Amino acid sequence: MARPTKTQAVVLRSLRFGEADRVLHLYALDRGRIGAIAKGVRKTKSRFGARLEPLSHVELVLHRGSGELHTVTGVELVRSHHETREDPYRLGVALVGAEAMLRLFGEPEANARAFEALTRFLDLTDGLATRGGRRPAHDPLAISFQLKLLWLSGYLPHLESCADCGETAGLVGYSPQAGGAVCRSCANGARRLGQATFAAVEGLLRRPLSEAGDVGVGEREAREALGLVTASYEFHGGFRLRTLSQRGQTP
Repeated sequence: MARPTKTQAVVLRSLRFGEADRVLHLYALDRGRIGAIAKGVRKTKSRFGARLEPLSHVELVLHRGSGELHTVTGVELVRSHHETREDPYRLGVALVGAEAMLRLFGEPEANARAFEALTRFLDLTDGLATRGGRRPAHDPLAISFQLKLLWLSGYLPHLESCADCGETAGLVGYSPQAGGAVCRSCANGARRLGQATFAAVEGLLRRPLSEAGDVGVGEREAREALGLVTASYEFHGGFRLRTLSQRGQTP
């Protein structure tokens, strides 16, 4: 019989299963994306149901049986992130990042840098200032995190010169088919990007997540940068984030 193991993980998604259980989609520090079942956590007397809310950063004790799912036998909170879950704007930002993590890092392969980026991102959402009138998906932190995930997953577009001809001046758009930015001569059918958007994306990639709010990202730049991200998802992964299709967040 397999011995229980302990690991840190973030709860990316939680689904009801049966009358009292939940199936958890987790990203774990030492094993990447895994699934687990938490038995009885929906009962009012559950010992650790409240510790397994989506976005929670936890230390788990897991038992691996004969099936694909691990069984949670122990939970300790590292960070609850209740500050994020209780604020609609912060929650919107966090759910975009959590789904991006779920889709880009879907294999049971450890990636310590991706895990560190995820936990840092969620720590920052706890203190994020609500931006009145701005869509959560357009927040610089949400866009910065997704760009960094694209980089870590190997899908980050080449943006320093035209991906077709190598020209460094006059970049006007993004073509996932070409693999990155394109100049005016090569821009047929490309997604158009302004010069301010190229500068914003470069700034978000160069600076740490904690400084995303210091990058000049206006509404137009946010919309165009998010369009670049979603086009990369569609071309390389064949998916769109459901969180971007809800509550008017589509770029």
